[in-house]
Amino acid sequence: MARLLEYQAKALLRGGGVATPRGVEARSGAAARDAARTLGGSTVVKVQTASTGRKAAGGVAFAGSAEEAGSLAEKMLAMSFGKFPVELVLVEEKLAIARELFVSLAIDDKAKAPVLLISAVGGSGIEERAGEVLRVPCGVESGPEMGAVQRFVAGLGLAPATQAEVVSVVKKVFDLARVNEARSVEINPLAVLADGRVVALDGRVTIDDYAVFRHPELGIEIARELDHPPTALERIAYKVEQDDHRGTFFFAQMNTEAAPGTMGLVGFHGAGGGGSMMSMDAITNVGFSIANFTDTSGNPSAAKVYRAARIILSQPGLCGYFGSGSGVASQEQFWSAYGLAKAFWELELDIPAVIRLGGNTEDRAVEILRSVNGQVKTTVEGYKKSDPPAKIAARFAELVAAGGAGVPPARAHTWCPRAPRRPAFVGAKGAHSFAVKGGTVWIDASEWKRHGSAVVARSGGLLKDAGGVPELTVSAQEFLAKDSEMIACEVECRRDGVDGFFVVLDIPGL
Repeated sequence: MARLLEYQAKALLRGGGVATPRGVEARSGAAARDAARTLGGSTVVKVQTASTGRKAAGGVAFAGSAEEAGSLAEKMLAMSFGKFPVELVLVEEKLAIARELFVSLAIDDKAKAPVLLISAVGGSGIEERAGEVLRVPCGVESGPEMGAVQRFVAGLGLAPATQAEVVSVVKKVFDLARVNEARSVEINPLAVLADGRVVALDGRVTIDDYAVFRHPELGIEIARELDHPPTALERIAYKVEQDDHRGTFFFAQMNTEAAPGTMGLVGFHGAGGGGSMMSMDAITNVGFSIANFTDTSGNPSAAKVYRAARIILSQPGLCGYFGSGSGVASQEQFWSAYGLAKAFWELELDIPAVIRLGGNTEDRAVEILRSVNGQVKTTVEGYKKSDPPAKIAARFAELVAAGGAGVPPARAHTWCPRAPRRPAFVGAKGAHSFAVKGGTVWIDASEWKRHGSAVVARSGGLLKDAGGVPELTVSAQEFLAKDSEMIACEVECRRDGVDGFFVVLDIPGL
């Protein structure tokens, strides 16, 4: 589910006719001071994060002046939630609250229908201290049974006009969820003010991932649930996924530093949800922190796996690269091995890598991975489905403790992201080039004259020699989709000492 931040949720609520406090977003202390002056009087400053428990963590505070609001905002913008920095605060007018209620709509997966929850109490800690809660099933077309809502609200001891307004808000919550294809809409608290007005003091909205493309007006960058604003790498990874639908690619950052007492920060690359989770447990059980969760599965292209590896290795401070997922994957594992081998060579990997590629063609995949040794200044090991995650995690720990082959001990050496290396003929005048999806195949003219037949033999029948010049055996349009085959050709050429062939693949923003 794509989760909106509070200020975004409140914009939706206002658009649906639900009153909210006057407020302004701010990304600096100065902007928060200006916002507080505009609002006048006392204000509340709130961290904008998808994480819960903001108030207890110091992410909600009251200010009696504009200067105090600015100081509070500066402190909050120096905080981290979920180990990621705060980027935005919301400065709102402080209101006189007489009573707090709770209203929520969510999809009941068991009933396969929306359900409304209304509680006579709201605010922080609602889960632990909620009193009587009304549960109102909703028809997808007809909405909630409003008679039940009216009877419940009538028993809250509110003034008649306030009762009517609360009932109206409940109906509007359903309408808002339906129009925006939300999986959940929560107002906590729904405040009854001293003057009788009913106002949503906080709001949380999640939109169905599969509906996000129909709602560009919501400004959702990544149609997935994150507990933090998307990072730069998450934005780049999501663009890769959207541009290449061959298999899946999920990337989420988790930690930017190793937890105290652990052996280090690991770049994690899984394949398949269940197998990946089991493998994450295995690597944390032997004492590591995980920098990211990555999943490339569903028979991904070599190009997609290559880009995933490049993104993982854009994180500084890694002590190693650990890949493991499902042991019964039906995907052709050698494609993933080709993508990894290319990325490791380009980035001159110097931290240990242990990769488990269990499933179809696993023998070929392991052979490709092991051939990277000697091309990089570290140890790269490949394993099969018969090797359990716990076993390879233990082996990974041994390699990290030893520092890998040819590098200092891991505690003195961690990964430093770098630009990928390129052969001198890439982009040179006189070199031959052919476009592929998101990149270019480059061929050294002089090397082609010496090794053209060797390249042809490894090109899967896509290239031919035409009087000392490389030519395509398919149309240029058909060749565009052969990026993975060209990665395979490049890796096989390198394995056999055949020079002069290279594939440049773009990763916008990296």
